[in-house]
Amino acid sequence: MTDCGGRINLASNEANNHANPLVIFTPSGRRGNIPQGTTVLDAARMLNVDLDSICGGQAKCGRCQISPVFGKFAKDNINSEQNNLSPPSASEFAFAKRRGLKEGRRLGCNAQIFGDVIIEVPEESQIHRQIIRKEAEPFPIEFSPSTKLYSFHVPKPEMEKQKSDFKRLCESLVAQEFPDETDKLFKCDLGLIQKIQKVLREGNWEVTVAVYKNEEIIEIWPSAKARVFGLAVDIGSTTISAQLCDLSTGELVKVSGTMNPQIKFGEDLMSRVSYIMMNPEGLSDMSQLVRDAVNFLSSQLTAEMGTRPDDILELVFVGNPIMQHLFLEINPSELGGAPFALSIDQGITIKAEELGLFVNPAAKAYFLPCIAGHVGADTAAVVLSHNPFLSQEMTLIVDIGTNAEIVLGNEQGVSACSSPTGPAFEGAQISSGQRASVGAIERVRLNHETFEPIFKVIGNENWSNEPEYQKTGNNLKISGICGSGIIEVIGEMFMAGIINKDGVINGQLAEKSERIFQDGRTFSYRLYNNITVTQNDVRAIQLAKAALYASCQLVMDKINVPRVDKILLAGAFGAYIDPKYALILGMLPDCELSKIESVGNAAGTGARIALLDQKSRSEVENLVQKIKKIETAVEPNFQNYFVEAMAIPHKTAPYNELRKAISLPTAETTFGTTHSEFKRRRQRKRRKD
Repeated sequence: MTDCGGRINLASNEANNHANPLVIFTPSGRRGNIPQGTTVLDAARMLNVDLDSICGGQAKCGRCQISPVFGKFAKDNINSEQNNLSPPSASEFAFAKRRGLKEGRRLGCNAQIFGDVIIEVPEESQIHRQIIRKEAEPFPIEFSPSTKLYSFHVPKPEMEKQKSDFKRLCESLVAQEFPDETDKLFKCDLGLIQKIQKVLREGNWEVTVAVYKNEEIIEIWPSAKARVFGLAVDIGSTTISAQLCDLSTGELVKVSGTMNPQIKFGEDLMSRVSYIMMNPEGLSDMSQLVRDAVNFLSSQLTAEMGTRPDDILELVFVGNPIMQHLFLEINPSELGGAPFALSIDQGITIKAEELGLFVNPAAKAYFLPCIAGHVGADTAAVVLSHNPFLSQEMTLIVDIGTNAEIVLGNEQGVSACSSPTGPAFEGAQISSGQRASVGAIERVRLNHETFEPIFKVIGNENWSNEPEYQKTGNNLKISGICGSGIIEVIGEMFMAGIINKDGVINGQLAEKSERIFQDGRTFSYRLYNNITVTQNDVRAIQLAKAALYASCQLVMDKINVPRVDKILLAGAFGAYIDPKYALILGMLPDCELSKIESVGNAAGTGARIALLDQKSRSEVENLVQKIKKIETAVEPNFQNYFVEAMAIPHKTAPYNELRKAISLPTAETTFGTTHSEFKRRRQRKRRKD
């Protein structure tokens, strides 16, 4: 049974919260009130959380390891304290002695819940690990890197010419590579000075140097050095992606991604800001978590290349303002309320060692500029990769995620804003939702007469009604439904008449199909076994899509644009969403379907451009100054647009372009007397009697 907040209540209604504490699992977002004394493993099973165990809860396998997260979480109104879990048991101590247990880890089968608590399920404890869908898109980039390699000979020192090793090195470099700049000088840091004499002699006076922006020698090697690398990093609220590039050729050589470990402090940005406000000492921890994730990716990518992190000489970072502040260990509290003041909005370059990154100590880290308080460097990177200033068409660029970024404009001008859509589009806080991983339903079609579904599951390329699926599908455990799947199933439910324009599930159809059933005071749709779409799930998607549409409408109004000519869907989620269903639900303004296209991880592409083309950095810094910034949080019309956008697809927008492609239902906005309305009428009648 679910309450109006989408929370599963497994306890009796009369029991108080102390007897039935709230447990929130990350990164899944699953939450619910469970009986006091329940083990974390049992709570995970009750809430359908992906937590592994193969020993029957005997504290032998160690696969159910979890990490409790402690602190005050204002958004969820919970104080997760250490004594809200039982102390480590003798079995846990024995396991730790026998096989080792990381600091802060507990065994889910032994840890009992006695108060409100947040539980992180580490990736290695998840049965189905999330697929980080942040592939790098092919993109033409002018190759002009900031860091270049030069190999040359340095004369030996002479008694007659008292010149330092560094002086002779610079003169040789200028003579070979900069012959027209005979007076050119180079900077260097102490680390290079300390190693220069040893390197020169080890290489028998043949060296390779790395020069940054033609003005600073940042590294030196004996003899020839063939290649060095750069890392373009997109720090998202949910995931972090990294692209490893060869700075000698411009080649993209490896791509990888990981979950943003900060998610345990809150799925959305404001939850993390709130956590810092309530727990100021947590700023350092949150910053270090993301830096550790970047270090993990740099180590992973270089290991796959057969090289070392020390060969990474340059990094470029993009992210929304809060992510960027947290990564730099800047308190983001000012971004928690108007006027949303940024600590800094210009592009900055920092030595990587100042950030504790496991790359070459002399490596440079460049951060793209932010646009406004909630429109960040990731949006600037999107503009850099798909520059609307160069288009005659009115182009809408939407990067859909936990916090959506919206850019609208053409050669006449560009405006931008962000939209607090929340994690629902990614499958979080949906009753059967999960993030994209093997076993998640990602595509859905319904028979509009019988309401019977067919679907596709991540890990199987076939539809569930195809013979090939029957051969392989039984070996694949279907565990939930991810973001693209929840959008499609709700879109199909609307097209089939199961839900109306207001998003209400028609309980009268329960007589027609067993897939529609009474679920407490409302009705739900059974998609597969225990995987259902509840009324609260529909409402969560309505809230998210209304926030997104309202933000788009606000930007359109600000520049007096009645319609858009083209829509570009950016981000990992944008690459997997079907544009037709995005319009059916009213996530986006109406547009010709053929003019909606996915551009993949456009923010990551922009970061890669800034890494490989040094001129692009000044270009993007100039572009952001031309963008008109809009703060949705303080716009008086936002609420009106939001309310109208709650309807499917919209209360007033006709969606004529969509109607050219499909026939939208013409059902009334209500279905007569629903179960809850009937119950309210009966209660009113009793009060009168």
